[in-house]
Amino acid sequence: MLDYRFIVDNLDAVKANIKNRYADADADAVARLFRQRTELTTKLQNLQRDRNANSAAMKARMDDGERGRIVGEGRKIKDGIAETEAALKRIEAGMEAEARKIPNMAHPDAPAGKDDEDCVEVKRVGEPRNFDFEPRDHIALGQELDIVDFDAGTKVSGAKFYYLKNEGVFLELALVRYALDILQKKGFTPFITPDIAKEEILLGIGFNPRGAESNIYSLKDDEGCLVGTAEITLGGYYSGAIIPADKLPIRMAGLSHCFRREAGAAGQFSKGLYRVHQFTKLEMFVYCLPEQSDGLHEELRLIEEEIFGGLGIPFRVVDTCVGGLGAPAYRKWDLEAWLPGRNGGEYGEVTSTSNCTDYQARRLNIRYRGVDGKNRYVHMLNGTAVAVSRAMIAVLENFQQADGTVKIPRALAPYCGFDMIKRKL
Repeated sequence: MLDYRFIVDNLDAVKANIKNRYADADADAVARLFRQRTELTTKLQNLQRDRNANSAAMKARMDDGERGRIVGEGRKIKDGIAETEAALKRIEAGMEAEARKIPNMAHPDAPAGKDDEDCVEVKRVGEPRNFDFEPRDHIALGQELDIVDFDAGTKVSGAKFYYLKNEGVFLELALVRYALDILQKKGFTPFITPDIAKEEILLGIGFNPRGAESNIYSLKDDEGCLVGTAEITLGGYYSGAIIPADKLPIRMAGLSHCFRREAGAAGQFSKGLYRVHQFTKLEMFVYCLPEQSDGLHEELRLIEEEIFGGLGIPFRVVDTCVGGLGAPAYRKWDLEAWLPGRNGGEYGEVTSTSNCTDYQARRLNIRYRGVDGKNRYVHMLNGTAVAVSRAMIAVLENFQQADGTVKIPRALAPYCGFDMIKRKL
């Protein structure tokens, strides 16, 4: 959430940002309510001053008539305070509701636009492999290797669910441990986070927990929701807290299941493991001082590059356009891996990292105490270390062999306990 005073003082810039992000928000309403709140606050302060003066007057010697007049004035002041406080409460609630709809400001260098083609490629690492055979997609490979069962997942749980089996189980665990070891060496504290979070935490992070536009599974007869990412639970970890400045930055690595409705997701790029309702993900999360966040955003991106570069998977880095940032992000980098099983070879997003500045911190009331003793809002960043289902696609498709087997990347083999997955069908 943006600061109210910032919205009022930079109204034209905020409105332009809303337009550029294709968001449905009304900054004018926030400015209007802010002014009304200021007027009511001044009125309330004047009434409180009158109440104090009235109370002082009651202590003086006076006849019964004068006392009755002062008592009557006191009642009117008391009623006026109650009415003003109630009006102020309504105004503040309305202002907060409108302000929560306004997205974060975008980095001035973030590309303009709304669609994927508006994003800007900034780097490529590795050369796509030239196959001397027609490469299969991960769906065919998974079935032939007997490591993924989509049919049983659909029968038991519904579409976009799946079973991992045989070497697929060890491959998932290996990807997690491989990435986790990299993060631990870089000072990240490992967590296994809850799979459920309160709605207030989701709202604070910037997720919509209910409604047709939501990508979240809400629990019936309960305020809780299944998390779509450990960003939610790691971001809520310090909600309401004041963190000493010398403890920052705090680097966290959260392992969790992720549950997403993926309503409306269709097409060939949504098939198989690419868009599913449940998957495992290792998430990076950072709390830091405002002046640290740009540098740490670069650090998170480089870690993602190290993870996929270490696996030997070709990828590119994309600077996400303003219209694709999502409400909390100030800037976002996507890492897209080369997927040879997609249309004869295309890049597809496998990780992303976002600098959300103080947008989430204001909503969750997470601050730090500076050396001057004043409390200010922290900056919060997130990044995917490894989304296992998509990483598995990249491994299977890039390391498949002509005989239908799949070699395990050298960096991953020690974690798997094998260096080859052989065909079973």
